[in-house]
Amino acid sequence: QVQLVESGGGLVQAGGSLRLSCAASGGTFSRYGMGWFRQAPGKEREFVAAVAWTGGGGSTYYVDSVKGRFTISRDNVKNTVYLQMNSLKTEDTAVYYCAAAEYGLAYRLTNSNRFSYWGQGTQVTVSS
Repeated sequence: QVQLVESGGGLVQAGGSLRLSCAASGGTFSRYGMGWFRQAPGKEREFVAAVAWTGGGGSTYYVDSVKGRFTISRDNVKNTVYLQMNSLKTEDTAVYYCAAAEYGLAYRLTNSNRFSYWGQGTQVTVSS
């Protein structure tokens, strides 16, 4: 029902910034809580950030390691969720995935099992 396509990844030096985008189609975007996850080589996929569905208040939630550096936002007109990544660190290097959860509230979206739809991922590489 929902297709998600990430973009915006790339190579950046530590301290730099990237803005990831996730374009959604095939569903009513505002009904979905949206999340960003990442997976580094040899590690499990981990939660990064989430934003609640619009009717749920649109609140956000972040993993501690990115608080103050990353910002998740959504544009319901463009059916797109963003992850603004500032002050990037080498440990942020990973494939970043966006995901959608029906009527998801941000504080409930820290577990990947709560998401029904996933994008293909976009590579973020932070060099020192």
